[in-house]
Amino acid sequence: MIDDMFVFDSVAHVFNFEAKNAYGSAGQMFSNHLYAFHATLTPENQPRLAPEEFLRQWTIDDIRRMVFDESDTDMLVAMPLPLTDLYHDGLSPWTECAELAARDPDRTVFWGTVNPLEGRKALDLMERQVGEFNARAFKLYNVRYDYGSPYPWRMDDPRVAFPIFEKARDLGINLIGVHKGVPLGPQPIEHTQTWDMDGAAANFPDINFVIFHVGLPFLDETCWQLIRYPNLYADLAATINFIVRAPRMFAEIIGKLLFWCGEDKIIYGSEAPIFHPQWALRAFRDFQIPQDLCDGYGYPQLTDQAKRKILGENLLRLHGLTPLHTR
Repeated sequence: MIDDMFVFDSVAHVFNFEAKNAYGSAGQMFSNHLYAFHATLTPENQPRLAPEEFLRQWTIDDIRRMVFDESDTDMLVAMPLPLTDLYHDGLSPWTECAELAARDPDRTVFWGTVNPLEGRKALDLMERQVGEFNARAFKLYNVRYDYGSPYPWRMDDPRVAFPIFEKARDLGINLIGVHKGVPLGPQPIEHTQTWDMDGAAANFPDINFVIFHVGLPFLDETCWQLIRYPNLYADLAATINFIVRAPRMFAEIIGKLLFWCGEDKIIYGSEAPIFHPQWALRAFRDFQIPQDLCDGYGYPQLTDQAKRKILGENLLRLHGLTPLHTR
């Protein structure tokens, strides 16, 4: 905990960046873009890894040590990636994430992941991930690849996406996250836009959808969606990390979110091991929105109550948990 604030990290990946794991230049480009995030946004006074130190196969022990031993994190989501058309194992294999959660079952929650374009195979895998590995939610990725070329699908597609949402509901799952914005690798930027979230939220009002990375650079669009649909949430993963290198940029991001959707719909995520969790956590604990932005744009101040909700309470609520149940 940070002071009296319970910290529930919504995303850490067990990455496998080994060159042999990538399918050609498209996968290598994706890896290099993630390294660029690490190198650009890690503060100068924090360990900034060389490419050969970062672009390797990370282990479950690496993640546990970084998140639980070296930061103030209380709980964690073990988050897989389904990029099996860019990497042999999907980049953050769901089996490794399930094992990460099994190591600390009182502190780590497993989210499953599937490729909706695989139809029945995806539905069967959802059933297995929930039934055998206790998946509590699912993370989806809109841009798929075929021999390195983008092959997108939409969250409002009745043929591709809706069967996934219906299956989740049948399995007792009402929480689904999706990568939005932050175009990586050979993704065309238009395929990472948030337009399709309206149809998903409107047609499945009993499912809570998390827009990861707050949809950057489509923040204004995301804010308009968050205020219109009570079942849409924004995740600060790969966004909170602007807080030290570009504090005024982060102030405008968090200010807009607070103005439009309020403190109950924003979720913290570290994106470990791209970034070590501790420096951003400490910076967020001490962060204030500059007064001229509050005065000029009407942004609410980032209060201790708001920080408490963002750092842990909102995600606990979405999982049906409380700090008392998890400590």
